Amino acid sequence: MKLGDSMNMYLEQFLSYLENEKNYSEYTILGYQDNIDLFFSFLEQKRISDIKKVDYSIIRVYLVELYHHKYSNRTISRHISSLRSFFKYLEKEKVIEENPMVFISNPKLEQKLPSVLNYSQLEEIIEKPDQSTVLGVRNACIFELLYSTGMRVSELVGLKLKDISLKERKIKVLGKGSKERIVLFGTPSYDLLTSYLNVREELLNGKQNDSVFLDAKGEVLTTHGVRYILNQYTKGTNIRVTPHMFRHTFATDMLNEGADLKTVQELLGHENLSTTQIYTHVSNERLRNVYLHSHPRAKK
Repeated sequence: MKLGDSMNMYLEQFLSYLENEKNYSEYTILGYQDNIDLFFSFLEQKRISDIKKVDYSIIRVYLVELYHHKYSNRTISRHISSLRSFFKYLEKEKVIEENPMVFISNPKLEQKLPSVLNYSQLEEIIEKPDQSTVLGVRNACIFELLYSTGMRVSELVGLKLKDISLKERKIKVLGKGSKERIVLFGTPSYDLLTSYLNVREELLNGKQNDSVFLDAKGEVLTTHGVRYILNQYTKGTNIRVTPHMFRHTFATDMLNEGADLKTVQELLGHENLSTTQIYTHVSNERLRNVYLHSHPRAKK
């Protein structure tokens, strides 16, 4: 039994809503689509072709199937969040009268501490690019800014020339949900940004482009491009480095050096303080390890 055309239409409308009204990234929207597509496959197996017939009991059966297929609690939680948003949208649009997700709660997650880089690893990565070349200066600038500002990689590639104030050493960032915030940078970032902006024209080859970071063809550098660049510089090392690790390290180092949680929250652009609090656990774990390895009484 095939799904009704209306179900696929509702999904398309929902994805369009995420893109145009919620300003979600392409990567995030694809995640929602994959999760809901899997749910639709389940409905097809159960011969349910009308979204209005989906109730709490059907959702529960679906979640049990995910558990039986050995999905992790974290993955199941993402599926639940996708369905919760989808049915909330359907309720708002008067497609359904009752939301079947109201009494569905997310499974308890084990708190996974974010991976961070130590200072020597950071320095090694930032200093690896050959700064006698345009692309080398660009790459070093990218790595330095990711760490010094705590920006998301998507925010970095979205920067426009007008967003940067070298004089005031600050950058206007467009974050999640199109929320603007200001991030700051110090002398290392200033020096690398100045060097890169002085040679950036060489990448344009006569083209017009107001994006800060460009690829070798003068086009806007993508998040995938940044990941590829980072992988090239860290290939063969014993650590797997992702662009987001610079952000994790920024937050952890700020807290280690005495910054208050509220300030770090604002610099990261977190909507809720609870999201930022994960870094206090990383910071405390570092302190604990230093104590255990350094204090004479701790070793006994």
